[in-house]
Amino acid sequence: MKTYIAREQEVEEARRWYIVDAEGQVLGRMASKIAHILRGKNKPFYSPHQDTGDMVVVINAEKVKLSGKKMEKKSYFRHSGYIGGVTTTPVSLMLKSHPERVIEFAVKGMLPKNALGRKMFKKLKVYAGPDHPHQAQQPQPLDLSK
Repeated sequence: MKTYIAREQEVEEARRWYIVDAEGQVLGRMASKIAHILRGKNKPFYSPHQDTGDMVVVINAEKVKLSGKKMEKKSYFRHSGYIGGVTTTPVSLMLKSHPERVIEFAVKGMLPKNALGRKMFKKLKVYAGPDHPHQAQQPQPLDLSK
């Protein structure tokens, strides 16, 4: 038996656009399903060394939910590189100021940490409100609750 490897042209032809409404969705569960689609694991010709995933547009990022006490306890860590340059931002403040980043950080952490993962991450588009500029691509609604 031979292992089937999809050609780049076949992958591009099979690439689809999906739209996900984040309103009322739990952040971690939604992010893992989005990462699954960005990697292409839902396709029959998936291979780990190729970018076979689809494009995903997420709307209503500001209305995402967090389970448990994460709204009070979870925070994001940054370091400037200087001594004492640690900055921590609570998730509640991040949801108010930059709600797109909350979903982006969650999905990015679930993708491979290499050049292929960075390429996959570029196929994710996140918007705080219900409007997005990707109507011309005719994204299909994707129900992640099942």
